[in-house]
Amino acid sequence: MKVTYPLTIFYDGACGVCSTEIRHYRSIADQRIDFVDIAAVDFNAESYDKQVEEFQKKLHACDADGQFFTGVEAFRRLWEALPSPGYSLLSTVVGLPGIHFMARVGYAAFARFRHLLPSSHATSCQITDKQKGR
Repeated sequence: MKVTYPLTIFYDGACGVCSTEIRHYRSIADQRIDFVDIAAVDFNAESYDKQVEEFQKKLHACDADGQFFTGVEAFRRLWEALPSPGYSLLSTVVGLPGIHFMARVGYAAFARFRHLLPSSHATSCQITDKQKGR
């Protein structure tokens, strides 16, 4: 799937785990990647034809053509856009059939329960039952 740049990554800045990881990616990213904090007061999910709860369930990425990627696919697009060849290789490996399946299962569990992780408690990462899909 061809991605057009810039790639916008939507992350939960109120989640300690998410913010820490995105801070790392920001430190190595170039102009092909924009980062948007969905916990920011001025974030407007409706401007992307989505609800904020959708963005809070899993990582989202959107390319310049408006094509959205979520979860593991969003990470793969992010990794492909990073200037380090190691991340491009990581994206390729995670795209392999068996590994891709396991990555999706693992990410789904992480995304659902990330608010319970200790580093998340240090910030205001609060996912309601409605946001968890209950």
